[in-house]
Amino acid sequence: MAAVFNFLGVFVMTSINATVAQTIANMVDFGNDPKLSIIALCAALFAIVLWATAAWYFGIPTSESHALIAGISGAAIALQGGFGAINGSEWIKVIYGLFLSTILGFGFGFAVSKITTTICKNKLRQKTGPFFQKGQVLGGAAMAFMHGAQDGQKFMGIFMLGIFLGQGNSDTTQFIIPLWLMILCSFVMALGTSIGGYKIIKTVGMNMVKLEGYQGFSADVGAAACLLLSSIWGLPVSTTHTKTTAIMGVGAAKRLSSVNWITVKEMVWAWVLTFPGCGLVGYLMALIFMNIF
Repeated sequence: MAAVFNFLGVFVMTSINATVAQTIANMVDFGNDPKLSIIALCAALFAIVLWATAAWYFGIPTSESHALIAGISGAAIALQGGFGAINGSEWIKVIYGLFLSTILGFGFGFAVSKITTTICKNKLRQKTGPFFQKGQVLGGAAMAFMHGAQDGQKFMGIFMLGIFLGQGNSDTTQFIIPLWLMILCSFVMALGTSIGGYKIIKTVGMNMVKLEGYQGFSADVGAAACLLLSSIWGLPVSTTHTKTTAIMGVGAAKRLSSVNWITVKEMVWAWVLTFPGCGLVGYLMALIFMNIF
């Protein structure tokens, strides 16, 4: 189910509003040399894969979105020889998105959980249980849809950037994403969802907070709502951060002690290190690739 709705999310949202993809494509300036630009972009993607693979291996829910942004930024800085390669007006949207995904994710999860418990306060769990089981399926589908809508656009933005750079065109301010690219990205994201991710799912969904049915439903609804707003506003936010903070909000709505704050601390450190860490790897990989090729 998650794979199917990931596919639909990429396809439908990109057809309606591709602002996130345009933000990613315009975030850095790789210059006017097609060969060096493509080499640096490939180095950035290699760095992102290294970072994401390490995070997956250790079961750490880092943000591939932030790794993507950090990796291409580091590679562009290496190519251009300074921070002039960074488009500040687009990069600031990442900062907005970081705070939005953290604050609204937590707030929406907390609020939906409180509203749900208030409505069902005098109802027997035997009666509400089946409803929330079905609700979790719908909530999970919505979350998978919005995951595809957000993260799919980011990687399509990078793909379009590569096409422009290969053509020697550094002006990426306006573009139309072709149908074949939507289908390709939709398929790859759906395949990735169906193959892996158990370690990270276990860390977020089991180790951080022990969720009851209504809490899982509340976290999915809260996170999906936050991602929908972000996509409409064209802000590239982290789906990992959004879902994780929504789960924290749900746990805190019951009681603060129900959240495993040790696991939270480990994840926060991973988040904090992603920007400088993956940025540095992207920078070094770009230097290495440019010397080799």
